[in-house]
Amino acid sequence: MFTGIVQERGQVVDLLITGDGDDGNPGSARLTVRGASVTADVAQGDSIAVSGVCLTVVARTADTFTVDVMAETLRRSTIGALRAGDEVNLEASVTPTTRLGGHIVQGHVDGTGVITARTPHPGYDEIRIAVGPELARYLAPKGAVAVDGISLTVIDVTDLSDGAEFGVGIIPETRTATTIGSAPLGAAVNVEADVVAKYVERLLVVRDRERV
Repeated sequence: MFTGIVQERGQVVDLLITGDGDDGNPGSARLTVRGASVTADVAQGDSIAVSGVCLTVVARTADTFTVDVMAETLRRSTIGALRAGDEVNLEASVTPTTRLGGHIVQGHVDGTGVITARTPHPGYDEIRIAVGPELARYLAPKGAVAVDGISLTVIDVTDLSDGAEFGVGIIPETRTATTIGSAPLGAAVNVEADVVAKYVERLLVVRDRERV
């Protein structure tokens, strides 16, 4: 589990595609990232969120860690598009003594969105992100969302014919400490909806099915 409070901006060392899937897309990959802060106290088998994606450490050096990435993760996230030198947001998993400064983030990315606008305001930037219908139903004004592993609050939601567009506020600290500060228009980002919304939806589906 994570909090969505990014610890540092890491740098991709290498992404090696290690297998082919049945559909012709990459079946798996091995990713190596440099991040001295999160690497300092992790061991093999520990979890690290890489731009919001929970991955398990399979090897480490003094300042790098390596993780395996399966096909489902490559399909749902931006991990497969990473290249050496790209920056990523890093957060080690929480401990019993960790402050829950953001919200409960599982690192189970639901899909990707696209940055459509960035508007400067006094003290913050407003960024708008478009998502498909599979994510749109989980978004609500003042609700929680994780974008590239960053815990953010939804400002508003605009329903569209092919999904929705939502706004988030990026304060100067977030702009400096994470990759979203320099992300250009059109950039793809990982989106994880609030887990509570997903459980509520599932409970309602089961309840309605039992009533039939």
